[in-house]
Amino acid sequence: MRSTLAFNMERKQRKIIHIDMDAFFASVEQRDHPAWRGRPVIVGGRPDSRGVVAACSYEARDFGIHSAMPCSQAYRLCPDALFVPPRFEVYRAVSRQIRDIFWRYACSVEPLSLDEAYLDVTYTASCNGSATCMAREIRRQIREETGLTASAGVSYNKFLAKIASDMDKPDGLYVITPQDGPAFVESLPVGRFYGVGPATEKKMHRLGIRTGADMKAWSLADLRRHFGKAAAYYYDVARGVDERPVRSRRARKSLGRETTFEKRDVLDVDVLLDVLYGLAEQVCERLREMGLRGRRLTIKVRYADFSQLTRSHTSAHALDGIDDMRPLIARLLAATDAGRIPVRLVGISIGAFESPESGTDAQLGLPLAGTEGEGQA
Repeated sequence: MRSTLAFNMERKQRKIIHIDMDAFFASVEQRDHPAWRGRPVIVGGRPDSRGVVAACSYEARDFGIHSAMPCSQAYRLCPDALFVPPRFEVYRAVSRQIRDIFWRYACSVEPLSLDEAYLDVTYTASCNGSATCMAREIRRQIREETGLTASAGVSYNKFLAKIASDMDKPDGLYVITPQDGPAFVESLPVGRFYGVGPATEKKMHRLGIRTGADMKAWSLADLRRHFGKAAAYYYDVARGVDERPVRSRRARKSLGRETTFEKRDVLDVDVLLDVLYGLAEQVCERLREMGLRGRRLTIKVRYADFSQLTRSHTSAHALDGIDDMRPLIARLLAATDAGRIPVRLVGISIGAFESPESGTDAQLGLPLAGTEGEGQA
């Protein structure tokens, strides 16, 4: 007989968030070079080269410039644009920072590129289980911790979440509910369907398929005659159905909390310690609810200039609550520049999990997260 948890996991309505950073490469360049803000920025090759546009700011897009366009053509459209070479190491570092934010909420994270990812938050208890609230918090934390903006789409499957994230760009949030999904798809031009490229769109137009409603009118057998293996996907998404799971490339291996000092940066070590102790108590409470203990304690400190560092300690035995953690937190904080350099953010996390019942290593995965209870839509 299946467990009650497995049964509930099967019947629970999925909650998927798609996060897409706004003009990611170009926005990083404008963030790091304040004089470039408000100007058309093109990341890629030189205007006199055979290179192409890797990314461009929204100011450049106003001139009709887009990614994969030859830089020579982009220059003709906007001679005053700033052409800058890509800094992929910087972009990758910022992407890792953003993904760390995703894992504070998601049971599974599926990156599509450096600047976008799917998040499955179906079994997350944060924000009382509200995926919309979680998306809003993720966007807020991305802005606070990186100085960048992101757009988010929230829905009950990957197909609709990805479409939703593009509905209110830049810096937007759009929600497609299970009740609205089928009608939304019916009105959608087929060119907006994920997986329908220009060639397939032209073929569909020749067959009289211009909207989701047109596609929905076709039988699966008829779609197969024209589109082969892709037919089943088109048939389902035309009805607002997409059962593809969010596939993580790694397991979530820690649980943490952090906070940004909103009004001013903090220099007082005693204040920082009090905040870290409070965050540690929150993490301990969550771990108790999940029946987990961890051996590795990590603190994070972000300074006023947005540089950050972490300090960790791994114990031979599981940490038994806040009393075990207090001296470790004080020691780890003393190994930073706190007290000498103003601090913008502090955080704490527990990892290297083991189950108190078995004493063996455990990962914080989907079934455990599922015990946190039903959330709001």
